[in-house]
Amino acid sequence: MTRIPEISIKKRLGLLSAHLVVALIALVVIGGATRVMEAGLACPDWPLCYGSLLPGRQMNLQVFLEWFHRLDAFLVGIALLVQFLASFFWRLQLPRWYPWLAAGLVILVALQGLLGGLTVLELLPSGVVTAHLALALILLSLTSGLSQLLIAADKEPAPFWWKFMGSGSLLLLISQCLLGGRMATTWSAHRCLSDGNACELVYYHRSLAVFSSCVVLAFVVTALLVGGWARSQWPFLLAVLGLLILQLSLGMLTLSVGLSKPLLTIGHQLVASLLVALLAALICRRPGLSPSSLSVMQKENSLKPCHG
Repeated sequence: MTRIPEISIKKRLGLLSAHLVVALIALVVIGGATRVMEAGLACPDWPLCYGSLLPGRQMNLQVFLEWFHRLDAFLVGIALLVQFLASFFWRLQLPRWYPWLAAGLVILVALQGLLGGLTVLELLPSGVVTAHLALALILLSLTSGLSQLLIAADKEPAPFWWKFMGSGSLLLLISQCLLGGRMATTWSAHRCLSDGNACELVYYHRSLAVFSSCVVLAFVVTALLVGGWARSQWPFLLAVLGLLILQLSLGMLTLSVGLSKPLLTIGHQLVASLLVALLAALICRRPGLSPSSLSVMQKENSLKPCHG
């Protein structure tokens, strides 16, 4: 077995995880854009598009969105497979849990691909589309947290309250995203705004948004008040707060214009994905790292929007 410096292999895998976070955010956002632009069935077959890897004559905006969404998913799957093979090859130089987690991510992305195929073959059933989104958010959370654990595997774990409050905030945020996805795939918001029917999901979505925002705010305020290491994470905590305010503003603005501005809806989904990635990274933060280096991602300018 080829042996390379332990710090080097961890750094390389951390960089791979960081780039995967960006790719997964793009995957979620492009998937949302595909739905907003009603392009979910732009490619009528699967896994090819009009029977080819790159449709030419049929290419338009809707076909491009669906095709690029599949391409991004394929590249994510290949990268996760490479990550697993590397974790197995250099397993003696890595934490024991890492190969198992890498294998789990490969299984999840395979299930994600199967659900993506079902959304096309079964003509966009709401339940399957929501499950497809759920797996994407789980993959995003695990990969974002993994990038932190790789560079802090030997550090002291964060306080229990930090992990508990952060995990609660993340779970509520993911639930909020899934409820929004369910609301969109059943066209509940459109029906509620147009004729006052099917408003239950809109009401639940709004109520959960208020509750989850309060939980996230409590996490940020508690961390700042406790002091010490938790307070030293203030740049990233304030980034969470800023993204949360932006998310709520975009949500209210989207409803106020009657869902008539696709870019607002896509921006709403983008900010939600950034929040999921940032919260997952913060949960896995460990004392001992300098506040100026949240992760290897911070060293890559192209990844700053993902992690503050």
